[in-house]
Amino acid sequence: MTERASRFFDRNAQWLFPLPAVLAILILIVGPVLANAYISVHDWFIGATPKYVGLGNFARALSDHRFWAGLKNTFYFTLVAVPVELVLGLGIAVLFNRDFRGKGLVRTIILLPMVATPVAIALIWALMFNPSLGVLNYFLESLGLPRSLWVASAQLAIPSLTIVDVWEWTPMVALILLAALQSVPTELYEAALIDGAGPVQAFRFITLPSIRSAAVIALILRSIDALKTFDIIYVITQGGPGIASETLNVFAFKTGFEFFRAGYAATLLIFLLVAVLGVAVLLNMTRRSPS
Repeated sequence: MTERASRFFDRNAQWLFPLPAVLAILILIVGPVLANAYISVHDWFIGATPKYVGLGNFARALSDHRFWAGLKNTFYFTLVAVPVELVLGLGIAVLFNRDFRGKGLVRTIILLPMVATPVAIALIWALMFNPSLGVLNYFLESLGLPRSLWVASAQLAIPSLTIVDVWEWTPMVALILLAALQSVPTELYEAALIDGAGPVQAFRFITLPSIRSAAVIALILRSIDALKTFDIIYVITQGGPGIASETLNVFAFKTGFEFFRAGYAATLLIFLLVAVLGVAVLLNMTRRSPS
């Protein structure tokens, strides 16, 4: 029996070894997506019997001003936060690619935001953003600048939230780019120095092309994550004031768990899924295009 089982596993190894991963994907990813798609074509008030409405929820979303506001806020948040993270991450990576005293300690301090709990981070920043008691306004007054409403202002809510996102996730971008920088051969810089190239030219023509793929990967990862950011937005503003910082993710959560409209919430999440996949595909095409 043992010999027969051994022969069976030898003949079917190419199917049996990937099977656990395939099952995990089906159970944890494909299953919930299909369930969400099924719910999205029903008008389902939680506690009542679902009613099939076909594409009715999708038509309702396209005529809902709150949906469009949430979609705009989602991309606004991403387009503000991600480029700043990429630029700051590159600067930090270039800094840590050099040797200096206290490098290990500074690197540890800078990496701390990335390993902290997002909800705890959001609670701390919510206190800092407080217009009356927050430490940020204390610093502004110390510099002779006027106080700010921060997240209490409809105009400043999303820019203020992007500060939190940049503080939290810039270290991850820096780690990705630092790994790419450390793989660039030093011989390239030595040859450029012999040819008379300065630091700016070496950075432009050697460093940037060498880390291009890593930078695009960091851009894809952060863009996907920023598009579906929920924790810091919900904890700090709950989408307010009004709906000024309500992203599509937060709107879907409120629709499903506060207003109990599961069908419409599922539809909103499908739009979010399409947006995330579309951005990921476009950025991936950029990574594959010739330099």
